[in-house]
Amino acid sequence: MRHVDNLPHAIKEEDDIRITMSDGVRLSARIWRPVSSDTDPVPAVLEYIPYRKRDLSSVRDSIHHPYIAGHGYACVRVDLRGTGDSEGVLTDEYLEREQADAEEVLDWLAGQPWCDGGTGMMGISWGAFAALQVAARRPASLKAIVISSFTDDRYADDMHYMGGALLSDNLAESGTMFAYSTCPPDPATVGDRWREMWQERLESVDPWVLNWLRHQRRDAYWRHASVCEDYTAVRCPVLASSGWADGYSNAVTRLLAHLDVPRKGLIGPWSHKYPHLGEPGPAIGYLQEVVRWWDHWLKGEDNGVMDGPMLRAWMQESVPPSTAYEERPGRWVGEPVWPSPAIREEAHALRGGRLTAPGDGSGAASPDDGPGAAASDERPEAASSGDGPGAAASDERPEAASSGDGPGAAASDERPEAASSGDGPGAAASDERPEAASSGDGPGAAASDERPGAAASDDGPGAAVSGGGSAAAVSAHVQSPLSVGQFAGKWASYNAPPDLPYDQREEDGGSLVYETEPLPERLEILGEPRVELEVSADRPVAMVAARLSDVAPDGGATRVSYGILNLTRRDGADEPDALEPGQPCRATVRLNGVAQAFPPGHRVRLSLSTSYWPLAWPPPHPTALTVHEEPCRLVLPVRPADDGDPVTPSPFGTPEGAPPLATHRVTPPEERWEVTRDLVDYGSTLNIVKDRGTVHFDAIDLDVGCHVLERYTSTADDFTSPAGESTWTMSFRRGDWDVHVRTSTTLRCDADAFHVNATLDAYEADRRIVSRTWNETVPRDAL
Repeated sequence: MRHVDNLPHAIKEEDDIRITMSDGVRLSARIWRPVSSDTDPVPAVLEYIPYRKRDLSSVRDSIHHPYIAGHGYACVRVDLRGTGDSEGVLTDEYLEREQADAEEVLDWLAGQPWCDGGTGMMGISWGAFAALQVAARRPASLKAIVISSFTDDRYADDMHYMGGALLSDNLAESGTMFAYSTCPPDPATVGDRWREMWQERLESVDPWVLNWLRHQRRDAYWRHASVCEDYTAVRCPVLASSGWADGYSNAVTRLLAHLDVPRKGLIGPWSHKYPHLGEPGPAIGYLQEVVRWWDHWLKGEDNGVMDGPMLRAWMQESVPPSTAYEERPGRWVGEPVWPSPAIREEAHALRGGRLTAPGDGSGAASPDDGPGAAASDERPEAASSGDGPGAAASDERPEAASSGDGPGAAASDERPEAASSGDGPGAAASDERPEAASSGDGPGAAASDERPGAAASDDGPGAAVSGGGSAAAVSAHVQSPLSVGQFAGKWASYNAPPDLPYDQREEDGGSLVYETEPLPERLEILGEPRVELEVSADRPVAMVAARLSDVAPDGGATRVSYGILNLTRRDGADEPDALEPGQPCRATVRLNGVAQAFPPGHRVRLSLSTSYWPLAWPPPHPTALTVHEEPCRLVLPVRPADDGDPVTPSPFGTPEGAPPLATHRVTPPEERWEVTRDLVDYGSTLNIVKDRGTVHFDAIDLDVGCHVLERYTSTADDFTSPAGESTWTMSFRRGDWDVHVRTSTTLRCDADAFHVNATLDAYEADRRIVSRTWNETVPRDAL
């Protein structure tokens, strides 16, 4: 990144400005604004998050807020109530009180003598959620928003549930916020009241996972603040971005499809990062684009910011499987509108381990599927899938720890996010091509000599031939072991430690596999693939995970996209419908949107499994699933590979920002991602260590430490054995002021319920001042 300190406007910084809410609670703000704004008012831009502006997010903040302020704006970073140096308590995410506070802050900003009365909001992750949710409330001064890594659907497309299945990130995010919401304010800012404010936080919080588990259906709790409930509520222009490696990529195209305001979309190869800090690269000159957006919509400049395609996306080239990439090769492509009429649906029938050629047999597209239908990005819960693939995909939520970066490091871009379940407890690698679970054979059983999925052949043991298509359709069977999912990576990648999915051959031995012949020519897809299935199960509660992979001639399989569906939510997540054992039903699994090129000679592979632990919590019992192939098909959103693109090869400038805040390391960080398997008792463990070490913030003479451990365990194929644990230690020290907080949350299950055990301990020096425990049970609801 190019650091720029010679900006058009000299700026001043105000470290702690108090904004009083209608109930008397005072929020703490840091403001960067042009010196000239004392006499020449400017628009104000708000970022509103719970990640501690004074320390943990301060390095990241120092890169983009002074940069934007130096281009003629008042940039305002406010800690949510109950976090950082703001008063009050924070008891959950996206509450009505939080959004009402934001409206009051915007009203306060618009009334300041240095503000011209116009405001914008920006952010990533929580900050983007907040901006979009507040935009739907239509505050008078809000003229435009800029958002990254967000969702418009809190149930179907956040880190809680995916396709109605419980994500392990539900626990991870709860652990993150359990820690952040119990940290103390800084006495150097709030004075002697720090201990009283801290005590109020410690006595008021509960582990958020309890509330999230009590809402296993799509109900009023999740519909609140889900903008997809009424897209027409948003009336201001929106610049939306995300990355293909992030869990939040799908909402960008949904907003483009459903909003009726000026809008632009940008999706790169990035993980949960702002685009100017994007990893994997290439990062882009995102802040220059943000300034142009504000110049047009907040200052009225005619600068052509709305020219060019509505959507710019990074078309990823094929790469070998890896848990991390410094850069993803590819090119920028553009679509003038979204859904794009240039994108066509290409359907491949599932036949005896094969994905048939498009139009062969029953693989033809449905009569009501028009051009671009795959790119329509409907509401995630629409159609028969119930909830999208996670129906739509920090820099927010401060990651638990960035590799080599201290708390608040520039690359940590928010959502503190503790580690996620990634590579799980040790799956066995196959020697060559992975082999599918056979019809009548156990998962991973050897099938044909050469191709995965051959076990589902039309004359394999127990295979039921039904005919149709170019190859005989069969009823194929799969019952996956708990080891499938160990190489899934993280739901939303943070790129630290490496957390992308590994070689899918490690997963496919316990899956039902279908693939194409080697491709005769290049294939490019852009949009949301889907899998249309007819299945029956031997249990009333079952799930299916669908993975799309790029298989190289050497057999290496790189996951391109995936989706999960709790089959009890196949017709919607409002009212789950238990399966009738043995009775066939139709279901659609929507995969995460993606832009991906498959070279000639490669194969497209679809893998189906009945578990995907530890990324998603498994059903209460092992489940045998029968796939009735006749109506089943994989539908790909195909973009013409030779289509002329209305974008230049390099449409963005070099990443740049203001020089970051000065810090130095006191103790080193540590990162580990360890998988162990005990072959005596068959226990599997995934340990993820994200230790930021201790970092000294020079300007405020403060040492801050953060240590995070996440652990996911299971035993053999006991589907009631999975357990997760998230443990955090946060410490703050300056002179005689020495405090730390330790939080721990454990989630276990049996066939009927989830069991939550949590502890909170707060210390001044070595003296424990608060100790609280929770032991609660939440019934499973067709989950």
